[in-house]
Amino acid sequence: MSFKVAIIGAGSVGFTKTLVSDLFKVSEFSDIEIVLTDINEHNLDMIRQIIEKIVAVNELPARVTATTDRRKAVEGARYIMSCVRVGGLEAFATDVDIPLKYGVDQCVGDTLCAGGIMYGQRNIPVILDFCRDIREVAEPGALFLNYANPMAMNTWAALKYGGVNTVGLCHGVQHGAHQIAKVLGVADEELDYVCSGINHQTWYIDLRVNGRKIEKDELVTAFERHPVYSKQEKLRIDVLKRFGVYSTESNGHLSEYLPWYRKRPDEIGNWIDTSEWIHGETGGYLRYCTERRNWFETDFPKFLDEAAKPLAEHKRTTEHASHIIEALETGRVYRGHFNVRNGGIINNLPEDAIVESPGFVDRFGINMVEGITLPLACAATCTASSSVQRMAVEAAMTGDIELLKLAMLHDPLVGAVCTPDEVWAMVDEMVVAQEKWLPQYADAVPAAKERLVKSTVATRDWQGAARKRVRTVEELRQMAGAHR
Repeated sequence: MSFKVAIIGAGSVGFTKTLVSDLFKVSEFSDIEIVLTDINEHNLDMIRQIIEKIVAVNELPARVTATTDRRKAVEGARYIMSCVRVGGLEAFATDVDIPLKYGVDQCVGDTLCAGGIMYGQRNIPVILDFCRDIREVAEPGALFLNYANPMAMNTWAALKYGGVNTVGLCHGVQHGAHQIAKVLGVADEELDYVCSGINHQTWYIDLRVNGRKIEKDELVTAFERHPVYSKQEKLRIDVLKRFGVYSTESNGHLSEYLPWYRKRPDEIGNWIDTSEWIHGETGGYLRYCTERRNWFETDFPKFLDEAAKPLAEHKRTTEHASHIIEALETGRVYRGHFNVRNGGIINNLPEDAIVESPGFVDRFGINMVEGITLPLACAATCTASSSVQRMAVEAAMTGDIELLKLAMLHDPLVGAVCTPDEVWAMVDEMVVAQEKWLPQYADAVPAAKERLVKSTVATRDWQGAARKRVRTVEELRQMAGAHR
């Protein structure tokens, strides 16, 4: 088989390597064309070298090219993947640091809460540029596979305004299922599940081990007796006890999507664990990404050497992209959980919401299971977040700063922490700080600057309840050596 795959934001080096390696594990795909594109020429050159080495070492007939010309990359592509982070770490830092001045303590800030909403404002105009290129120069009927966060907002904009066939992809469901299998003491393949909701608020509403249904009490007991997860997932376990079902998302992610666990600084420590960033550390993902970037820059030769390993040693991952493309091209059926417009898939969530739910892929496309009903508590939580996402998407499309403030006001954690005046001031400050990535708000920025000058809203110099410093490359190397 021969077709073209374009990867936008391919400078996400490690993730791009995984996606491409997975594709090459499908025997029929040895002759495909991979085009890598990114605005960062340095990162683009690094990933080009890595993918070219994989192709050469495994003697594949595949073609690999790299270009900063996105439109050229998309031209003739049958599949287009997006892994972009608009604004990079510079903008990401303001997503975390500015809300802290107003008392909003986030672990990640890339899906919901203050950071996720602003991330969507930066991403959506760019996503629509991608969609325009896909409509105009990609292969007719091309599929846009969006991996970029905020997943629901990006996918919502692409489907409603972009006019292209789009699916949002995330690995939270697979990771959570692996965790459940571990606490139950069974192999991954022995666990069957139905997981449904919205991205990062998806719920395992049916769990079965070799056909036997797993009830809430058994799952609670399994998590509470686990020597590691009982400490790292305290918040998720608490939600499991109260909602009756387990959430896909990590302890840190879930903590910032709900209004209850991060609103009082003196109580945040009761619910998080700082052994790894993902369990709730303040700004944890920002620190992790910064350290990874510095580490990769220094140790690139080592990563290039690792690319020389034969593909036989690469275990294909559970990332959806290669499996979806394999099913579409070969007809081998793939079951996964995908982000699409609701339209009856989940009958107690809004019709226009982007939901994450089970589907099957074959030559006929992505076929979703319809008529799912979420437990009422899960539906209530997802509906609140979907309402925020809807307002945030419309604000990003129109540059309406008042609507953006309303979206922020209705965010569960922001609303639990901030007064309306604080929300209005925080949004003004974030829009001004991110001005160069927010062209749709150009007309609103001068007035926002004037309001900030006159503002009487009190802020504070606060690093959050559980912030850690960024470690040096040498420290990371020493830790890696000690671990080995």
